Amino acid sequence: MNESEKIDPRELSPLALAFVGDSVLELLVRQRLVEHHRLSAGKLNAEKVKYVSAKAQFREQQLLEPLFTEDELAVFKRGRNASKASVAKHASPEEYRASTGFECLLGWLYLNGQLERVHQLFEVLWQQFEPDQK
Repeated sequence: MNESEKIDPRELSPLALAFVGDSVLELLVRQRLVEHHRLSAGKLNAEKVKYVSAKAQFREQQLLEPLFTEDELAVFKRGRNASKASVAKHASPEEYRASTGFECLLGWLYLNGQLERVHQLFEVLWQQFEPDQK
């Protein structure tokens, strides 16, 4: 693999951005959980899943979408509309597409160096999202 040239995030596919965004969200959730809870690894994982599942990300995106800038909304929609061959076992196609769009947005922000914005959105999510709500 030739790593001499860095690829501009604007040139990446929505699914490549979602690949990164999934990890961004998971890392933020894991960090927050271990900073504030003394739980076993198994219980930490069970709590983490409440935030990073397709169903949870769908609800998180709905909570945060009113805060998206015009550019962020365009990136989210690009990710949501990316074609996927499969869907999650425990999510509807709508939930899965929206969660992919949300991951795409997080990946785009992260790769563009907009970490402050990632943290702003995550703080709103952490303060307002109810993970046990169905």
